[in-house]
Amino acid sequence: MAVSLSISCENLLDMDAFSKSDPLCVLFMNTSGNHWFEIGRTEKIENCLNPKFAKPLVLDYYFEMVQKLRFEVHDIDSENCSLQESDFLGQLECTLGQIVSSRRLTKPLVKKDKTPAGRGTITICAEEMTDNRVVAFEVAARKLDKKDFFGKSDPFLEFFKQTETGWQLAHRTEVVKNNLNPMWRPFRIPMQSLCAGDVEKPIKIDCYDHNMSGDHDFIGTFQTSLSQIQQAEFECINSKKKQKKKGYKNSGVIIIKQCKVLWEYTFLDYIMGGCQINFTIAIDFTGSNGDPKFPQSLHYINPQGYNEYLAAIWAVGNVIQDYDSDKMFPAFGFGAQIPPTWQVSHEFPINFNPSNPFCAGVEGVVSAYQQCLPQVKLYGPTNFSPIINHVARFGKQALEQQTASRPPCGTSCSLCLSDSSKM
Repeated sequence: MAVSLSISCENLLDMDAFSKSDPLCVLFMNTSGNHWFEIGRTEKIENCLNPKFAKPLVLDYYFEMVQKLRFEVHDIDSENCSLQESDFLGQLECTLGQIVSSRRLTKPLVKKDKTPAGRGTITICAEEMTDNRVVAFEVAARKLDKKDFFGKSDPFLEFFKQTETGWQLAHRTEVVKNNLNPMWRPFRIPMQSLCAGDVEKPIKIDCYDHNMSGDHDFIGTFQTSLSQIQQAEFECINSKKKQKKKGYKNSGVIIIKQCKVLWEYTFLDYIMGGCQINFTIAIDFTGSNGDPKFPQSLHYINPQGYNEYLAAIWAVGNVIQDYDSDKMFPAFGFGAQIPPTWQVSHEFPINFNPSNPFCAGVEGVVSAYQQCLPQVKLYGPTNFSPIINHVARFGKQALEQQTASRPPCGTSCSLCLSDSSKM
């Protein structure tokens, strides 16, 4: 099953001299040995020592496996700042089983030497992803309170789901600068994250004026439900201001211009619905690969019968072929001088049969490549646009042949330049 992890932290270390830390959480997994690989990362929150990250991290849970996780919190000072260049704020190592069994896990953050990272803590909330529906929003506001002395307000919204332990952040919009009548970009929230699939469950929406210091000014809030929110207007209420000011009406109006519940189909939904992936291979035969006679070349076939291109063909092809019913793969080359005219070609079948460039399975592609390599001269330049156009034409034909209930599905990788239908 798929599990969604929502993350928040408190009392993080302050690593910035003239402001607060700009935290981001990165999730790593270790399934064997000492090899950790990154699963995903949250958004960065500026100037905040108690962040609530809006972006959940989703991964697959396997009961029969021990899935070791490491949550690392970093202070990211610039957009191009790498994790190695960032300030490390602390980490937590645990298993996915621990999180799933507790549903809500709060632990202290530690440094890499296992000593406490100040008073920092991290909280992870787990939720099974069983609902593929998303809610598509278009939201605007009118006459929000002016909070900035030299300008208007820089408003943003936060959407919260009600849980047993309180309100849980589900989504944060972008900031609209200097505008009391903002229109936010359209966005989507998973229905499970917003209301656990219950259209009557309360939803809370807060509106803030963004400040670079991280201390955002509260404008107002309101509560509703998915059943009530569609194409409606809601008064944004600031309770403190309401108590102090006679004749107070609201701090602005939030306008739900559009709210639609949509199905967001997964890759598995398409496959189980009968979708086929048609795989086209394009191989780079330009001179930049190096002379195939020497070991430094990517095209050099070693005594064991392998090279970098063969390894890529086997790795990608073995995965894709399970989703292709006839397992006939068109394979092309580009950037080489080919016989008999020795003109440079950027679109030639590696089996030298233009009327039938298909190879039977991954084994057929490997065999055609091994026979093609000694017959061509690596040249250039690197121009794969003819291959892309070639595949696009047949992809378009396949799209036209599909019915509305059976949309095509594709994938892309470094080896497969594009998905195509069979010729």
